[in-house]
Amino acid sequence: MSAEPQACVPERPAGRPRVRWREWMPLTLLAGAVLVGAALWLAGRRGPADAVWAVLTLVALVPAVWAVLRQLWQRRFGVDVIAVLALAGALLVGEYLAGAVIAVMVATGRALEAYAQGRATRDLRALLERAPRQARRRTPDGGVEVIGLDRVAVGDDLLVGPGDVVPVDGVLTAPATLDESVVTGESQLAGRAAGEQVPSGVVNAGAAVGLRATRDAAGSTYAGIVRLAQEATAQRAPTVRLADRYAAAFVPFTLLLAGVAGVWSGEFVRAVAVLVVATPCPLLLATPIAIVSGLSRVARRGVLVRDGGSLELLGRARTLLVDKTGTLTAGRPRAAETVVAPGGDRDEVLSLAASVEQLSPHVLAVALVRQARQRGLALVEPTEVTEEPGRGVSGRVDGRSVRVGQLTGDLPDWAELARERAELAGWSTVWVSDDHGPLGAILLEDPVRPDARRTVRRLREAGLSRLLLLTGDRPRTAEQVARLVGVDEALARCSPQEKVARVRQESRRAVTVMVGDGVNDAPALAAAHVGVAMGATGATASADVADAVITVDRLDRLADAVEIARYARRIAVQSAAVGMGLAVLAMLAAAAGRLPPVAGAFLQEGIDVLVILNALRALRGGLRRRDVPPATRALLDRYAGQHSGVRDVLARVRDTADLVATRPTAEGCLPALRDTHRRLTDEVLPHDSAEERQLYPALAGLLGGDEAATMSREHVEIHRLVDRIGGHLAQANGQLRPDQVSDLLASLYGLEAVLRLHLAQEEEDYFSLDPAPPAPSDAPAPPTRPA
Repeated sequence: MSAEPQACVPERPAGRPRVRWREWMPLTLLAGAVLVGAALWLAGRRGPADAVWAVLTLVALVPAVWAVLRQLWQRRFGVDVIAVLALAGALLVGEYLAGAVIAVMVATGRALEAYAQGRATRDLRALLERAPRQARRRTPDGGVEVIGLDRVAVGDDLLVGPGDVVPVDGVLTAPATLDESVVTGESQLAGRAAGEQVPSGVVNAGAAVGLRATRDAAGSTYAGIVRLAQEATAQRAPTVRLADRYAAAFVPFTLLLAGVAGVWSGEFVRAVAVLVVATPCPLLLATPIAIVSGLSRVARRGVLVRDGGSLELLGRARTLLVDKTGTLTAGRPRAAETVVAPGGDRDEVLSLAASVEQLSPHVLAVALVRQARQRGLALVEPTEVTEEPGRGVSGRVDGRSVRVGQLTGDLPDWAELARERAELAGWSTVWVSDDHGPLGAILLEDPVRPDARRTVRRLREAGLSRLLLLTGDRPRTAEQVARLVGVDEALARCSPQEKVARVRQESRRAVTVMVGDGVNDAPALAAAHVGVAMGATGATASADVADAVITVDRLDRLADAVEIARYARRIAVQSAAVGMGLAVLAMLAAAAGRLPPVAGAFLQEGIDVLVILNALRALRGGLRRRDVPPATRALLDRYAGQHSGVRDVLARVRDTADLVATRPTAEGCLPALRDTHRRLTDEVLPHDSAEERQLYPALAGLLGGDEAATMSREHVEIHRLVDRIGGHLAQANGQLRPDQVSDLLASLYGLEAVLRLHLAQEEEDYFSLDPAPPAPSDAPAPPTRPA
């Protein structure tokens, strides 16, 4: 049967503020009663006016006493006792107006707290309100039925209509345009291709699209986000950590000062005045408001922090330990090189490997299939597929037996060279062979995230003084990544137990943050003061034990979270300190008899409003990262997308250089050189020139300096080397002369080195500015080179 368009959308627009009359009604009634008493007093009926104000004081005193008794029963002693003593003292000395004002002050504080907390948690509530509750499932007879989310099973064929929230994690069966803002924090629409994984919670912003469920509702991405949001909204901000820390000194000081003032002057009213201005609303209100505001802001940036205590610890952190794979690196291998046996065909090797691997869920298999599809290679459905864990997959493709995985025994010379090259570079090797032996090898790399180095710099600027890399990988690879991203120390070949031990060791020195994404990182995350999981990769075990989860696959959001946490904590401490400082000055004036209880009550009300408004500043500011203007973001997206083609030309440059080095007089050498030069002049040079004209000027203001100068100098060198290659081609008469070979090789290998460095620098320094998360399909096509 058909479904209504609203079946999977939220019932209330996300982020709409709620009106809570329950919080504001007591304040309205109390304020009205105070005004009634004031009218009676002005009319000369002071007895009834005092009676009204006394009743108001008593009405506020009873629940306040009950709250303090409950705290004492729970063995807690906080600042609420001061409000109780102030109300009781006002009744005892007959300062009924002061007591009424205190009652209004307490009610105002509660109402303002409710409003501010509602404003601060608006983004967290939006996550809960838009949680999908139903899904559309295709039936065997070709129809569509609406089912409850709990009935969705892995493998179900679902239909996501226009405007619908994707109900579970799945794979698209057709291209789609998605609004991923609820998960990534970015409003820019994202185009996703057929076969791509999409998380639950994103919104279909285009036409209806099919989705094959890969997880049930409970295990999907959005369900985990909702669980964390519920925990964050259910738990109060860390008043015990901050407010009660101040209260431990403030309450005894207040009682001592009130006692001294009353005994020294012989006027009990002075003691009451001290208690009135000491009513600790700045501690009770400003601190949690600032922290909850920080929780809301980091949620908006795609980071869900479990509670306010974790946010406060994140704001005090000094040491960061980070896992490598999936955290500093992309966690999605891509083909760096394809090496084939002499006389072999690269595309055929990749097509055979991807065809056999289509049914395997292994991360390397997914990488091979994705690379083959990006190159436009036709994949054949394999038969007789078997998989041996740790060894590889075998099957038949068009009747041909193909094996993809590891090789044992002696290898031919070309294969030994390929293996050595992979080990030196720290790459993984996937061998493709048939019944006659190895056909080729696909060398896979896990590239460092383009934003990793910039994120490390921002973390240092935010106050993290010690950054360590933990990995189970080889020392050579760990050291390369550590130097590239700029961390202080790299610890290689770390087992999960060794990671936990190192986290505990660092935690004894300073507040420590651990960031990871894999199941093996879960114990270390649990051992750190603050465990942060890269939840976008689906590591459920890590996310379950973490104190914070980054829901978007971008490491720079960690820097956002640290900066926001430090700012929110600074605002919380500032609000509490300023509020208490003003209160202490008022208390001293009251002890000296310069501030009567009524005036003190009104003054304290003003202090409360001041510190609450200051606490709400935590909703804005604190981020060092500049937002990229839409026009500049469009340029970054355009030129980042062109890098895939440039990398393909880069691979051809290396192929041609190897051919010139080994067979300069071969029949196909000069045509290959001409084709490479043509692609350089037709694709790479126009790309560089367009960047000079459009991209670099647009980035000048954003970067705040002339950072494009180095890139421009590299463009000049790239043009010079391409012209030099063209000069050799112009001099060649049918074939390359022997005297040309050495200079031509220097030009080709030099061009490859400069161009590779230039691409890496642009991606790290420029394209990492774009906050839009990269799609899994944006990896470049696999470069190839002969044996």
